[in-house]
Amino acid sequence: MTAIAAASASAVPDNRMGILMMLLGMSLFTVNDALGKWLVSEYPVGMLLAIRSLFGAVLLAPMILREGVRAVFAVERLPLHLLRVGCVTTEVACFYWAVRWLPLANVMTIYMAAPLLVTALSVPILGEKVGWRRWAAVLVGFAGVVVVLNPTGAFDPLPSLVALTGTTIFATGMITTRLLRDARNLSLVSYQTFGTGLMGAATLPVVWVAPPGVDFLLLGALGVTALAGHAAMNRSLQLSPAAVVVPFQYVSIVWAVVLDLLVWGTPPTLRIAAGALLIIGSGLFVFHREQALKRNAGG
Repeated sequence: MTAIAAASASAVPDNRMGILMMLLGMSLFTVNDALGKWLVSEYPVGMLLAIRSLFGAVLLAPMILREGVRAVFAVERLPLHLLRVGCVTTEVACFYWAVRWLPLANVMTIYMAAPLLVTALSVPILGEKVGWRRWAAVLVGFAGVVVVLNPTGAFDPLPSLVALTGTTIFATGMITTRLLRDARNLSLVSYQTFGTGLMGAATLPVVWVAPPGVDFLLLGALGVTALAGHAAMNRSLQLSPAAVVVPFQYVSIVWAVVLDLLVWGTPPTLRIAAGALLIIGSGLFVFHREQALKRNAGG
């Protein structure tokens, strides 16, 4: 290989590791969600939140001590951090409650509409401009949500409404995170973990059920897999451009369908497939449209 050819080859980014890290992160998130569905049939949601946060806090403690407790928790715009904690805690609780009654793939597909909600909410909250193409994509994605909910057929209204509420709160939390984009990542994760843990712990006097040792570790595994998933996803975005790796987030729906079939014996339906295609397609269109607008603005 000539020197010029070698230089050209090295100039082309190798995105394989970034893609692999995104696939790993989304796989860990799906395992976390499936484990939550398994455990929430035996234990209250508040226990899941408290014990998973306890294990997460243990993993975060060395990093917090290294950086300094004050440096991590003495943040600017504290009310926004607390609002974000409330959003994160509520949407996770909604997710766990919904998957107790609905197939995992159904709930995860509904949650995949969150980026579309972010696009819609960014107009009144952030004052951003959204063109007619993205608005059309948002409407197509919401049509996909309606297909998944299936209100004219076998519609289970309460858990479906809880899942949709959780998705909306999740999108609000993403908007809040965007407002806190200058905050340190360790601060965001620490507030999220400790805040969720405290809110879950507040319910323990009422809902506590003593778990056997194995179940206690499985409850703790929720926190470990969630933190590992976030670490893998963040590393993916460090290694590769978002336009390359973000589309691979949708692999979690595939894993959810597989786990529904293998663990709970729930086969996928054409309705879920159709709704997922509408949501995924519209989400990818919105994402790539935003990337194109950023490139044009930068040019």
